[in-house]
Amino acid sequence: MHTKDAIKFALAVSNGAVLSVIDEMSAAATTFPTPNGGCHPLWVLGHLTLVEGSIPAILLGETNPAADWQQYFGENSEPVADASAYPPLAEIRKKYLHLREQNLKLLESLSEEDLDKPTKAPPNGREREFSTYGQSFLVLALHQTMHRSHVTDAKRAAGRGAHAKSAAATAQHS
Repeated sequence: MHTKDAIKFALAVSNGAVLSVIDEMSAAATTFPTPNGGCHPLWVLGHLTLVEGSIPAILLGETNPAADWQQYFGENSEPVADASAYPPLAEIRKKYLHLREQNLKLLESLSEEDLDKPTKAPPNGREREFSTYGQSFLVLALHQTMHRSHVTDAKRAAGRGAHAKSAAATAQHS
């Protein structure tokens, strides 16, 4: 297996894992994962969108197309229970999917050798993790799987069980 194939696999698996549980929680998108707060599903999707937009910025020095959402979903933002304090979930999901598609096209355009290229603008304090194109794409996949745990904990907090399928998903497979 080539490195690019492994990265595409990691991105596909992590994407499916996190989006499926976020979609299951769309009707309860501001459910906190713990009694003390934490990252609810709406915040997680917005945060993932912000990070998705950072890939061309990190690799190529371009502007993050989701940068205007930094105040809502940035690393130092605090999730709030009021959904109206955020852009609508459907808008966030649409932007996320668009940015993911762009990143997959960017990845597809790269050669195996390109994956070793140094990035132009790695985040401060994370220069090692984002030092090359390939590492940046791998961090993107790992980051998604890390935040999936917040959403599965929110699902559990909503009384839906961490691994139980929603009624709609069960009906689709019947």
